[in-house]
Amino acid sequence: MTLSSKPVPQVVIVSDTGSCCYGKNPKGQSVELGGWGHLLGDKGSGYEIGLRALKASVYRYDESGAWPKLGERLLRALQFNEPADLIGWAEAATKSDIAGLANEVFLAWEQRDKIASDILTAAAKSLARSAATCARRLATPGTRIQFVLAGSTLVQHPRFATQVARELRQLWPAATVTPLKSESIRQLLRSTISKAASSRSQRSDVEGLKSGVTERKAETAREGPIARSARLSPTEERNPRSMNLHKLPLAEAIKLMLSEEAGVPKKLMTERRAIEQVVRAIVRAFHRGGRLFYVGAGTSGRLGVLDASECPPTFRTPPDLVQGIIAGGQAALWKAVEGAEDDAGAGRCAIEFRGITRRDVVVGIAASGRTPFVWGALAEAKRRGATTILLCFNPFLQIPRAVRPTIILGPKLGPEILTGSTRLKSGTATKVLLNIFTTLAMVRLGKVSSNLMIDLQPGNEKLRDRAVRIVQELTGVNYARAQGALNESGWAIKKAVERLT
Repeated sequence: MTLSSKPVPQVVIVSDTGSCCYGKNPKGQSVELGGWGHLLGDKGSGYEIGLRALKASVYRYDESGAWPKLGERLLRALQFNEPADLIGWAEAATKSDIAGLANEVFLAWEQRDKIASDILTAAAKSLARSAATCARRLATPGTRIQFVLAGSTLVQHPRFATQVARELRQLWPAATVTPLKSESIRQLLRSTISKAASSRSQRSDVEGLKSGVTERKAETAREGPIARSARLSPTEERNPRSMNLHKLPLAEAIKLMLSEEAGVPKKLMTERRAIEQVVRAIVRAFHRGGRLFYVGAGTSGRLGVLDASECPPTFRTPPDLVQGIIAGGQAALWKAVEGAEDDAGAGRCAIEFRGITRRDVVVGIAASGRTPFVWGALAEAKRRGATTILLCFNPFLQIPRAVRPTIILGPKLGPEILTGSTRLKSGTATKVLLNIFTTLAMVRLGKVSSNLMIDLQPGNEKLRDRAVRIVQELTGVNYARAQGALNESGWAIKKAVERLT
């Protein structure tokens, strides 16, 4: 949109995770409404929409005894099994976590969900009222004012933006409403936000930090993979054994898949020396107070998070000793996050904000070896002096010396049965290798005696029974005495064994 040659008052309506309005008139007067944060304000924001969805769902459940369709969407989005799971999550959730649920409300609205419609109608009215109030402080009623819609909640949801515009025109008939897209309007937004930030200095530091993070990510977001492949990665080649996969009888297809998977351990055997180097590097890091990080996208990222999550219950390790970082964050654990793996800048930021140091080990997992998110993370980890490891299944990579990881583990598994589907053999190999890394590292840390888990964290009945049997095996006492020793030792197996020997 081209601005009129005659200056008119302008009001920018921002609805993102939070919300606020900024206004400016030709005389140079400016007004800010909102921006008080989610506890005091943020009317019509993504946060408020998400929070209202949670509250409305549990309210309808209490009233009718039936969990509403909108509530079903929220449970699916959060990968929860029942409404009670929301209680603990909501208490610990960040503003962004709750704002993320707004997308489910918009999707439900498209399906004519009544609760979602009520929530978004109320949000549109709140934004319009705030904008009209801002306008009244800048001009007399009837004056033409340009209202600019900004923020992801408005820009990414045109139907909602239209509803806000409709509400605005009822409150201010001379309104001109446009989405944030022209450079002149962007300059207005930057100008008004800058003035507002200086008037509310307590929030400016936080907003500046967020802006800085965004700028740092933007600098490298389009950075391609650092490594190049001399030829097509084996993970992308076609497997000659499965050319007729769509025609094979089911029994033959099963036999084919199992035979391909059965060949994985033999191919990993050729990498024993590199695997040993990785385990020794992890053990050294643990001994000097360092941590192990897995970084990946898609299946690779999920397997890293899985292995990391199993360490505390299996070996009684602190949750931060082994960590998984997945491109796209928590949501990517159960659904694809478009474009996340291509964001090298996000990989760098993930390493930065986990506080990686030279004591740590970072394992980048990328089946083809070319995932930008992983390379961004490895590059930043190397810059910080950490031990870096690339786990891939492409032996044809060409990696510049300046960014070459400390250790490269690149077994050749050959093409997948389903071309390019690296959740198959590549996924199997990744799971096997991560199991080896953490299991043998924990053995070297003294968390295993014979083949028994002596640092088990018995958090349920099955594991408590296992703990009792482990104490029996190590001391020769009966079940009741072993159980008593564990009770007296706070269910720490090592302490219970010491009591009995």
